This record gives sequence, structure tokens and C-alpha cells, in this order.
Amino acid sequence: MNVPPLNRLVPEHIKRFEPYIPSKPDNELIKLYGCSRLFRLNNNENPLGPPQAAREVIDRFPAARASIYPSGDAYHLRHKLAEKFGLDPEQFLVGNGANEVISFVIKAFCREGDNIITADKTFAVYEWVAEFSGLEARIIPLVDFGFDDEEMLGRIDEKTKIIFICNPNNPTGSYWSEERLRGFLRQVAGRQIVVVDEAYCEFVEKEDYPDGIMLIREYPNLVVFRTFSKMYALAGLRIGYLAGDRDVVDIIRRTCVVYSVNGLAQEAALAALNNQEHIHRTHEMVREGKEFVAKELDILGLPVVHDQGNFMMIRLPMSDSLAYRKLMTQGIMVRTMTGFRFPNYIRLTISDMEAMEAFVEALTKIVPKGEKA
Repeated sequence: MNVPPLNRLVPEHIKRFEPYIPSKPDNELIKLYGCSRLFRLNNNENPLGPPQAAREVIDRFPAARASIYPSGDAYHLRHKLAEKFGLDPEQFLVGNGANEVISFVIKAFCREGDNIITADKTFAVYEWVAEFSGLEARIIPLVDFGFDDEEMLGRIDEKTKIIFICNPNNPTGSYWSEERLRGFLRQVAGRQIVVVDEAYCEFVEKEDYPDGIMLIREYPNLVVFRTFSKMYALAGLRIGYLAGDRDVVDIIRRTCVVYSVNGLAQEAALAALNNQEHIHRTHEMVREGKEFVAKELDILGLPVVHDQGNFMMIRLPMSDSLAYRKLMTQGIMVRTMTGFRFPNYIRLTISDMEAMEAFVEALTKIVPKGEKA
């Protein structure tokens, strides 16, 4: 039987799209690079692990519960979030990590011919989901490593449905103050959905940083993303959420896949909320790690980009992919930044001092003495 070519079934925008290839598991990487241990400094994970209350939930989760479907809409977690922020539970949606809620919003508001607006050097999933949905992603260059709000406003047209702002921005750490965000929202004037991704909000220590969820009452076109992967160290359980005006969230809910968030993730996230001691300990670790690494990079003469968040970018006098391979042989895993349109940069997750000292030692071995980036 002659089988028609598969290509005829594939939309043109999918043919143009390159798949994302995840890294191999840690044990395979250790074998591949011949290192004895691996410091994961590539994904902005929290090395302190989950708060104690969440650990206890994970430790005592009964095996029998694995056979039972979880709450299809994360009922208890949504109610806890509503209590925390003084909103209605129906103003929250919980997803299988932030990536899923990005997809929810784009599917809810966009159709063929529409466009979204975001930055060229930010979390890439906004752009990816738009493009593999057959939409145009309008990519606005950064200015001084931060979002260019005026240029973003200038690119809006009648087909623009969503504007994505990562605050603070991954990977540069730049952030919008409350005054700047309010000014942007006033100029948008409700004509588009404005998504503010606050994945790293718990790491911010600046007093003028806005609490996006508190602005939803004033700006009903505002949707805010948050995650339990970063500060609360539940990345392996994949759970994030969005908050918005009741009418907006009711529309987004139509695109949701129920039961996508497992029961253990829901219970661990519920236990992790409001743990200020854990946040304080993490702030201390990040502050100490940044100060140490910045000082050592200054000695090496390597430019660094960092502000808010548990990460920094470092410009190297060599290819970022070459640096990655050399660092991996010493058990140091970093993020190459060519994919973020920052060639010759690496992004470093700020971790505990053991990992930071190991990173500096390894970097010193691969950076030629006296060679500037």
C-alpha cells in the first residue's frame, strides 16, 4: 500500500519550528563528561529544596493515593491563594508548570492572523507557544538589558492580542517598578491582555517592585503568572498558576486541560505557601552567592549582567557552547545563552557557597589569563 507523505499533514509553521532538545539526565551527563559529581547551575533551581512543610507532605504522601485522580481544578490550592491575596478562588487557574498556563492564555485569546508582543531576550516560551500555534510573535529588542516599553507600545496593532512582560526578566534580572508598570497599563488602556510573568518575584528585594496580583483590581486586562518551581523548589512536581480578573479567567478556563496537575504537587504547593523563613534563608544564600561570584568575576575581568533573581549572566571570551563542555568536564552545568540571543554568554544559577566556589575554580581554569571578554 502506498502511504501518502507525512509532510502533507504538517502545517507550514510547524515545519519551520525546531524542537527543543532537553539535556540528558544527570547520571548520563556524569558518564558522558567523566565528572565525579554535578552542580546543577543551569535551571535557576533552589538548592535549599522545598520548605520543611512541603517536604513533610512529600515524605508522607501515601502510595495508595497514586491510584486516585487529583482535584481537577486544584480546588484547595486555589482557595488558599484566594485567602492569601484577598481575591476570589475563581480568579486563579493552576497549571502543570508555568509553560502550561502560557499555552492556556494564548489559546484563549488568539487565532490565526493574530500576534503577541514580547522581548527578544527573555523567557522564550512566550515566543515558542505563539509560533507553534501559527501566530506572529513580535520580538522587541532590549535596551540596556531591559524591556523597551515605548517600542512595545509602538508595535501594537488591531491584531495584537497579548503582551508578555517577564518581571524580573529572565535572563537579565532587570525589572519594572510599580510606577513603570502602571504607566504601561494605562497606555494599553485595556485594549490587549497584558501578561506579567512573576516567576522570580519572591527573589526581588527592591521596594519599588510591584505586586502584580494586587493590581488586578485596577487593571482587569492584567494576567499574572507565578510558579512554585523557583523559590519554593518544586520544579520536579511541575506546578504554577495564573491570576486575573474573574471575567478574563473564566475565558481562559475554557482552554484548560483538567487533571493536568498531580495530587502531590497540589498538596506540596499548598504547604509551601506563606513560608517566610524559607524565603529569608534563600535571600541570604542568593545575596552571599552573588557578592562572591561578582567579586571573583571582577578579578577575572569578565563582564556580568545581574539585578533581581537568583541568576546572573557572564560574558566569556569564547563560545558559550565550548565553555559549557569545558565546565561540564569539571562537574559544572550552566546555561548557554546563544538560544536567548546572547552569544558568548552563560547564565549561572546562584547556589550555595560550595557550588559557587566550585564554579569559580572551574571557570578560572578555562578562561585564558589576561584575555578579556
